[in-house]
Amino acid sequence: MYGKVVLGLSDGVDSAVAAALLRQEGYDVTGVYLDISDEKAREDAMRSACETGIRAVVMDVDGKMEEYVRAPFASEYALGRTPNPCIGCNPMVKFAVLTEYADEIGAEYIASGHYVRKENGHLYMGKSDCDQSYMLQRLRREQAARLILPLGRYDKTQVRAMAESFGITAASKPDSRENCFIRTGNYIEWLEARGNMPGEGAVLYKGREIGRHGGIHRFTVGQRWPEILDGRRLYVGRLDPQRNTAELVLWEDLFRTEFDIRDISMLESGFGDKFRAAVRVRHTRWETPECTVFRCGDTAHIVTDTPVRAPCPGQACALYSGKMLLGGGYIS
Repeated sequence: MYGKVVLGLSDGVDSAVAAALLRQEGYDVTGVYLDISDEKAREDAMRSACETGIRAVVMDVDGKMEEYVRAPFASEYALGRTPNPCIGCNPMVKFAVLTEYADEIGAEYIASGHYVRKENGHLYMGKSDCDQSYMLQRLRREQAARLILPLGRYDKTQVRAMAESFGITAASKPDSRENCFIRTGNYIEWLEARGNMPGEGAVLYKGREIGRHGGIHRFTVGQRWPEILDGRRLYVGRLDPQRNTAELVLWEDLFRTEFDIRDISMLESGFGDKFRAAVRVRHTRWETPECTVFRCGDTAHIVTDTPVRAPCPGQACALYSGKMLLGGGYIS
């Protein structure tokens, strides 16, 4: 027996296979299901626990979700920024709860079904078609130190095949939606139902008003505008919460070689005020250009070797050395 591990358990295939692999390796596994969805999802998670032979508990995390995920998500969109709720949820809710429960039951390790490799205490990109390292950029060092990532060497096709071989019902279940706390409709409907969103404002192109928008929370920098002007497609280049305006630009005007990030959280030490890295400004797996980082405290100025498309205020920005995840911050 390798020891006790607390696994983040969902209703999907990834955590179920992670549970089965941990059991195969000899760990004593307890699954923790964060109860933020519906009864069907909870039942599916408990079924996966039964099928993989692990204990499972259900945790009510509604208060933490409101404080660290839902409220910041709404306030950021109201300010014309584009948050990624998973980035904040992982260190402040999911892995915080796993760590607290691990301490409570005397478990040395925590685990998740993320497609991220861990080698010699460092986190690395998973396989290119399913890498989720971007989502773990703001983990606390003490969380990462205890973390086991059973799926880091596999891709989704392999994981589904393993699920079938293990007899896991969730083997063919579709991937979960990104915003797990939005149960019906889309994020715009959710924001407007919550209230306090910006109202109608001007749409500007080269300083001239060319239309009206229904609220800057409906858009993100880099998004294509639905109408064509003078035969050219336009894109959202800036959202101004003070004037409640959406400023449009041409495609070529979206690209930047310099931008700033704030609230840096580093998983790795030994990096000074200036260092070379690679940068990823959104959860894509094909755009990670080399850059120079000029750091000052918990902020940094990023200068990329090649232009980056639409670095979006509020979006998380991950830093890498090769394939090793260094940490990240928020684009300001």
